[in-house]
Amino acid sequence: MQHAFGLDIPQTLEEVCDPRHMALLVYDLQVGILRQLATASQVIPRVVEVLGAARAGGFRTVFSRYVSMPKELAGVSQLRMAMAWQRVDSVDRVRTAFPPDAPQTRLIPEVSPLPSEAVFDRITMSAFVGTPLDLVLRDCGLNAIAVVGVALEVGLEPTVRHAADLGYIPVVVTDACGGRDEAAMERSLAGLRFAGDAIFTDVASITRLFRKSAVDPVPQRSIDTSQAFVQRHASVLGASCPT
Repeated sequence: MQHAFGLDIPQTLEEVCDPRHMALLVYDLQVGILRQLATASQVIPRVVEVLGAARAGGFRTVFSRYVSMPKELAGVSQLRMAMAWQRVDSVDRVRTAFPPDAPQTRLIPEVSPLPSEAVFDRITMSAFVGTPLDLVLRDCGLNAIAVVGVALEVGLEPTVRHAADLGYIPVVVTDACGGRDEAAMERSLAGLRFAGDAIFTDVASITRLFRKSAVDPVPQRSIDTSQAFVQRHASVLGASCPT
């Protein structure tokens, strides 16, 4: 850990993995998205393992979902993207792929959120745009975020870059981040590594550190309530000291 100007500057995964400062983001583990990925059966158990370890270690956890607006509210960028994804050449042929209440929009049951967790819906790729994610993390005093889910080459990469721009330390659990295009995923990881903002790890390493927090909790700073302390600070507190 580096220290400068009254700041603690973590350098390693071990230093970042602190439940007082880090949250876990589970990105788009949705029924309709996973059914499009050939590697879903490999990614799901890895995400579930990371999620279980984070919960055991007391790490705050949030989920994101991609949802579609009705076509009348989709706007220019959403309609253009829908035409590209659905491979159609007319707005008339676009379908609303992920209505908020549709079965395909739901999170898979393996990652059902707990009452202590939150799900943020978005119409963008970055999980920070149009959601309260940034506000929630800052209000909880967090400055790092670990990411798992799908798809790395579509939504996780812009989320990681946005996190870094907002001043967070992103941690990418590479083998718990899936996608559809292997070459595009490799390009995303290469670009993120080149930028140098993120820390990269795997399921085995981060789950060990998550669970370690449950076994070896961060020691709490003790509070001096001794008579000497009270007497020293009585004049500041404006209180009389018992004798």
